[in-house]
Amino acid sequence: MNVGYNEIQKELESCGQGHLLGFWEVLDAGQRERLLGQIRGLDLRHIPRWVRETVKNECPPAVPHEFDPAPSYPPRPQTAEQEQLYAKARKTGEDLLRAGKVAGFVVAGGQGTRLGFDGPKGGYPISPIRNKPLFQLFAETVEAARRKYGAVLPWLVMTSPLNHAATVEFFEAADYFGLGADTVFLFQQGTLPNFDFDGRIFLAEKDTLAVSPDGHGGSLKALHASGVLERLKHRGVEYISYWQVDNPLVNLFDPLFIGLHAMEGAGMSSKALIKAHPTEKVGNFCLVDGRVTVIEYSDLDKEHAHRTHPDGSLVFELGSIAIHILSVSFVERLNAEDDFALPLHRAVKKIPHIDAKGNKVEPDKPCGVKLETFIFDALPLSEKSVILQTIRSEEFAPVKNATGADSAEVTVRMMIERAATWLEAAGVEVPRTAEGRPDCVLEIAPGFALAPEDLKARAGQIPPIERGQKLYLG
Repeated sequence: MNVGYNEIQKELESCGQGHLLGFWEVLDAGQRERLLGQIRGLDLRHIPRWVRETVKNECPPAVPHEFDPAPSYPPRPQTAEQEQLYAKARKTGEDLLRAGKVAGFVVAGGQGTRLGFDGPKGGYPISPIRNKPLFQLFAETVEAARRKYGAVLPWLVMTSPLNHAATVEFFEAADYFGLGADTVFLFQQGTLPNFDFDGRIFLAEKDTLAVSPDGHGGSLKALHASGVLERLKHRGVEYISYWQVDNPLVNLFDPLFIGLHAMEGAGMSSKALIKAHPTEKVGNFCLVDGRVTVIEYSDLDKEHAHRTHPDGSLVFELGSIAIHILSVSFVERLNAEDDFALPLHRAVKKIPHIDAKGNKVEPDKPCGVKLETFIFDALPLSEKSVILQTIRSEEFAPVKNATGADSAEVTVRMMIERAATWLEAAGVEVPRTAEGRPDCVLEIAPGFALAPEDLKARAGQIPPIERGQKLYLG
């Protein structure tokens, strides 16, 4: 123990973190070993650079001097040539799904705190009639896709230390929603230390470092470190469909998207929306030195943000919505590189901690910096990258807030609207208000239809819909 202590003390002192052992004398043997284990897990070599560049923000991420709008495919084919390409891509994607070459991957490390929900965000009930939790909606979608394509499509669920145990308990209580525990892989993302504004790592307890999940960018390392990537390779999986847990409208297994990515030989691809306005709070897809790159809305200067084409459309119109396809070989290559790491981003937060006297502090204002990584920062590392536009009402309704924008009320309304649109496309009459909104409550279970074309085949099973009616199709 003393040998370990002496070595670590020297390392900590050399990088300005000697205070982490400040309560050593009052810790028992178990607490000391716990603290040393956590410190050994830190990458102390990089701490001084992190503090200098990110915590103290002396070297904020540089915005490229020159960049262009990134090219993309429209959500629907616009020419006869594109119709042929889309048909080929869709068949390619369907063939890959039938061969079991695709896995679904939801990043679900967050809590439902902002929603007023006590538990993992994936447990938040959201469907319009049955009030199904997000996890259940995704599970039913995975099961429906398995039936549709006749293949076992694995489902990956990345948690965080904040909610891993609760998420495992949730899945076990639901018996993994009938998918089989051997095809649902739950694993944790990594963590990064929390710092005060002077660059000193906070202690959460006298024997515990204050840490936070390392962001959705941590998924790339976690896939490898958890052994999940190797398990996917053993199953013959070549592509990973990535989405975030707060978006119940996402098309988990889109054959067109998968096919375009595979035909292009891309490492990482993305779906995009046309931004609602120039400064919408989404990342902007750009092209930098020939590579697809996302520039955050807060980093895009006003001139570029408002630049328009002669027809009035935005030049930088494509917004990132955290829906991606990753090639297994791409993730494997990144993790084979020495010291692979995505750029760090800083977030100023209120961080509970232990002060120098050992007293617990529950701050009432921001007191330090949390670090995180973003998965879109991996895009420039991919030599080839496809961007496929999608339509907001069809695939993007994140539930983030208790009220207002991106609230559960808005998400449910969009789920009902999409169901109505699908039904009308299948020839079913949907009553609407004078303002054009559905005058009924609709919920289409994934097992009933995964896409509008699935609904058309079952239109004869759908009864007439009355005003004010609640109709569940499942």
